[in-house]
This record gives sequence, structure tokens and C-alpha cells, in this order.
Amino acid sequence: MAYNVIDIVKKIIKMADDDIANGGDNITNLKLQKLLYYQQGYHLAQFDKPLFDENVEAWMYGPVVPVAYDYFQQYGAQSLPVEKDVIILPDEEESLFYQVYDAYREFSAIGLMNMTHREKPWTEAVPHNRGTVISLDAMKSYFKTQLVDD
Repeated sequence: MAYNVIDIVKKIIKMADDDIANGGDNITNLKLQKLLYYQQGYHLAQFDKPLFDENVEAWMYGPVVPVAYDYFQQYGAQSLPVEKDVIILPDEEESLFYQVYDAYREFSAIGLMNMTHREKPWTEAVPHNRGTVISLDAMKSYFKTQLVDD
């Protein structure tokens, strides 16, 4: 079962806010979009199903989930608000979620954007503007090559 993307967004924002090792991180919409892309890609690769149903699109500044982008558009480049109560995923999914967050948390929004610009799912989805969907198959294929065996 896929989750509501806004629930996933709130989970990412809360994780960043709680990130004591980094002194807590304020997430902007740009950084959030890249973290959503990575969460979706690894979830597809690991569990063979999407984390959320909404499309990831290839925009000029990297992958974007338009529903989530529009939800927070009013904040511009400011930090997104934190909510205290967030969704808890089943154990295996929760573990992967934390691993993906941990792998990408220290990168800036621009750093993450630059990374996505070198990855096949984004580079092969053209043109890079609203409406160009990055396929689930493209993400799954790419992120399967990125999984590390325990």
C-alpha cells in the first residue's frame, strides 16, 4: 500500500528537525523534493512498490513531486513547518526510510540537485519541465544498482 505523499513529507521534515547529530536541519521545498525522490527510488528498488502514488517529475532543478511542491510553494526558500505527529511505517520500511535519510541528510539542497542531475532517471526524462514524469520503472532500475547488500 502506498502512503499519502504529504504524510511522507511531514515525516521527512520532522526527521530533519529532530536530527540532533546535525543540530537539527531546516528543510526547504527544494531539498524536500530531492529527499522525496530518493525515498521513492530506494523504496521501489527494495520493496518493488512505490512509497507514494504521486508522480515524480523532471523539472529544471531536479526531481519534483508537484503535489508536495504546490503544498509548500507559499514558503518559497524558507524552512518548512514541522508537525509533531507523523506517520510510522512498518519496521522494514521505517528502517529503509531512516537509512535513506541518513545517507542524504548532510547534503545541501543544491548539492542534492547536482547529484540528481547526474542520475539516469532525471537525465533521461526530457524535457526538464513540469509535466515530464520520471517513470517508476526508471527509478526502480537505477536505484536497484545503488542498493548495498548487508
